Amino acid sequence: MAATAPTAYDVKLALPLGGFLAVFFLAPLAVLLVLSFQANPQGTAYGLNQYGQFLGDVFSLSVLGNTLLLGVKVTLLTLLLGYPVAYAYTRVGPRLKGLIILIVLLPLLTSVVVRTFAWIVILGRQGIVNNVLMSMGIISTPLRLIYTDLGLVVALAQVQMPLMVLPLITAIGRIDPNLSDASLSLGSGAWRTFVRVTLPLSLPGIIAGSMLTYAAAITAFITQSLVGGGQMLFMPMYIYQQASTLQNWPFAAAISIIFLVAVLAVVMVFNLLGRLSRGYASA
Repeated sequence: MAATAPTAYDVKLALPLGGFLAVFFLAPLAVLLVLSFQANPQGTAYGLNQYGQFLGDVFSLSVLGNTLLLGVKVTLLTLLLGYPVAYAYTRVGPRLKGLIILIVLLPLLTSVVVRTFAWIVILGRQGIVNNVLMSMGIISTPLRLIYTDLGLVVALAQVQMPLMVLPLITAIGRIDPNLSDASLSLGSGAWRTFVRVTLPLSLPGIIAGSMLTYAAAITAFITQSLVGGGQMLFMPMYIYQQASTLQNWPFAAAISIIFLVAVLAVVMVFNLLGRLSRGYASA
């Protein structure tokens, strides 16, 4: 069915939302953009000085690269752990489905600060992980898990897990079970059926979940600050330091714009992959 053009009534209904976005999103973004062009904190001159300072600084570029790489690590881990959960959800009965969805949604029902401090307790030198490993005789001294890249990736993966699992549940649930049965009846094994049938048809859910997880992971200021500590610096904390500690608002604004552009570029790549995956899944 062809889409109909919006009527004047539809436009009027959208005006409140459009006004809300204009006042609380577009206007602050415009102010931020103008601020980023100030050549000095006093605002006496304008130019591209702040952007040149960031793009010409190896340290600033490394912070941006580490932040984007952090999102890749978290996304891959959530996909690796979340896909079996979503697949199991579509194969179990109603009671187990309720239990799985409760476990998946539990992080969203808990404050991000509480979740983050819980991971500090779990990964600390006297935390649950070290105590279990030492009681089993696997290690003799506590491992350094907190304030490390591994600890941060694990904590972020747990926090962002619902953003990966829910789109996967939707995508896998839409796959016709008869397709897998037909593949098995034609001689394909369970693993080959999964690789050739289930996995390609679930690509739209993988792309959607990866996009949500990636965007949320690289902007998770609280988790990055508390679990990562002062040992690692990522873009959200870098922006906070420049704006709050150093009071260099123009440079902080330029960092924010560059970070926004980088995130939008990654989102555009995910959208392109999503369109390609839908075409591949329907082929």
